[in-house]
Amino acid sequence: MTRVDVAVVGSGPNGLAAAVTMARAGLTVHVHEQAPTPGGGLRGEALFDPRVRHDLCAAVHPMAAASAFFREFDLAARGVRLLHPPLPYAHPLDGGRAAVAHRDVGTTADRLGPDGRRWHRLMAPLVRHSRGVTDFLLSGQRSLPRDLSAPLLLAPRLLDQLLRGGGLRTDAARALLTGVAAHAVGRLPSLPSGAIALLLGHLAHGTGWPLPEGGSSRIAEALADDLTAHGGVLHVGHRISHLAEPNARVVMLDTAPTGLLALGGDRLPPRYARALRRFRYGPGAAKADFLVSEPIPWADPEVGRAGTVHLGGTRAETVAAENAAVRGDAVEDPFVLVVDPAVTDPTRAVDGRRPVWAYAHVPNGDTRDPVPLITRRIERYAPGFTDTIVAARGVPAADYEAYNPNYPGGDIGAGALTLTQSLFRPRPAWNPYRTPLPGVYLCSASTPPGPSVHGMCGYLAARAALRDEFHISTAPSLRPKDGVPPTETHRRAS
Repeated sequence: MTRVDVAVVGSGPNGLAAAVTMARAGLTVHVHEQAPTPGGGLRGEALFDPRVRHDLCAAVHPMAAASAFFREFDLAARGVRLLHPPLPYAHPLDGGRAAVAHRDVGTTADRLGPDGRRWHRLMAPLVRHSRGVTDFLLSGQRSLPRDLSAPLLLAPRLLDQLLRGGGLRTDAARALLTGVAAHAVGRLPSLPSGAIALLLGHLAHGTGWPLPEGGSSRIAEALADDLTAHGGVLHVGHRISHLAEPNARVVMLDTAPTGLLALGGDRLPPRYARALRRFRYGPGAAKADFLVSEPIPWADPEVGRAGTVHLGGTRAETVAAENAAVRGDAVEDPFVLVVDPAVTDPTRAVDGRRPVWAYAHVPNGDTRDPVPLITRRIERYAPGFTDTIVAARGVPAADYEAYNPNYPGGDIGAGALTLTQSLFRPRPAWNPYRTPLPGVYLCSASTPPGPSVHGMCGYLAARAALRDEFHISTAPSLRPKDGVPPTETHRRAS
């Protein structure tokens, strides 16, 4: 095989972001993906009905509308429509009640009654400074932010969440904020979960929580098309078994630390290898996919207008369930996220049949079938849901690693979001992407700024490699270019 400039192992959103960045810098780039299709957590598949496509991992993408990488990459200019649901998210409560978030922060505040002014004070300043706040939280945080107001706005709000739950008093408002914090998939309350609550919470009132029309795989296709349009090659169904295998000057690993240990553990300095083995993984996600015959019959019909639904009950119930998962306790009422994509994208429903996507947060390595767990949780707030199920499939947390090796024990964040590991992933280092091996870099969600489909781990790792290995200090443009149209199909090599 001809020697290339860059080999990227793994084609998740971060691997593809790194590959696109380096190909646009004029380098020869080959991407190696062991699965038959690219995309990692962006992949989709028709599971039960060949006409109905299910998202296998990620379904809703606030960061694809907000991150610096995707802002410049410009998905809309590449034909990827990010569709916004009537309501970003909702949190049903017992008795047919629900708390809902609207795109407009003022409308949300008005609906929260006594807590309305507190919600507005919490979120409105972040919305006004959204780009600075988002770029700060999605940076490598190794330099001063361009917008110095971002940390000044975040610090008191984080402490307030940690000490007083945001100062909110009503069940509805407290549950609404706690459900967003639970996206951290870790201990509640904590500074990392508080940061997630502020980031995702304010984005719901700004750039939103959109879904790509046609499914998440559309984002992966746009990235892969740009890569091949700039000379890159995507090898699918090709497993790399050792770091010596790719014939490349630089190797970028879109893998968890377990992947780096498997590929090059024999070459790693003992101290670094020990640090990777000490890297902690968080609770698991157990996935259920349903094919249903009608929209979910929520007790509060307004919940049916939400793109994302959080099933956690009261703040106290959500906190108890999330902390149980951290401790390794397998409870019967885990926190669950539910998405009915056809609420936002009607093309996802065919002849009345529609996909329903759901995750339960469970202990790492949990072996239980999530379908009964998740069905019961939905039934609590949507009586009659069971009668709409045409087919269902469950993937226990213990089996999720088979779908994507970056999810040890079902940890879809590729590493626990503890305070230390939020800042130092996978170990304390000024350049967290560079490994001790010459020309080998990590570019996965196990590096800053961590999980979600934002592309920033791959982009920042690519910038580091361009600087250190190729002496390219100016970042290449990511904007679509006239005269370089995306290819109709990916250029693939077996």
